[in-house]
Amino acid sequence: MSTVTITESTFESTIAENDIVLYDFWAEWCGPCRQFAPVFEKASEKHEDIVFGKIDTEAEQNLAAMLQITSIPTLMAFREGVPLLMQPGALPPAALEDLITQIQGLDMETVKKEYAEQLAAAQAEANAPEKS
Repeated sequence: MSTVTITESTFESTIAENDIVLYDFWAEWCGPCRQFAPVFEKASEKHEDIVFGKIDTEAEQNLAAMLQITSIPTLMAFREGVPLLMQPGALPPAALEDLITQIQGLDMETVKKEYAEQLAAAQAEANAPEKS
């Protein structure tokens, strides 16, 4: 499977409908983005069970702002709807393959439990009364 173009309207549904999703935030004018693009594309052809999405930060400025993308390229990874990684910088092929292997090898029951605990703690902190 080659890479797919992701927009604000397809961002969440792509995550919800697929087991593993990798997003590459990029822009045409970005040199490191152009360097990383063939690495990302080659990995997409090797791992047909993973969705490799490309998000043009110029075309999708609202989405990039909402996700606080401040440096490109930025790679985001999701598995079973859980955000696992948000990392700026272009990865060499071996590092991207290693990352994919790590994502595939995760114990998702443990990850989901820890993620739920983190969300609950963040919610509790957000709802806590301010101290004077």
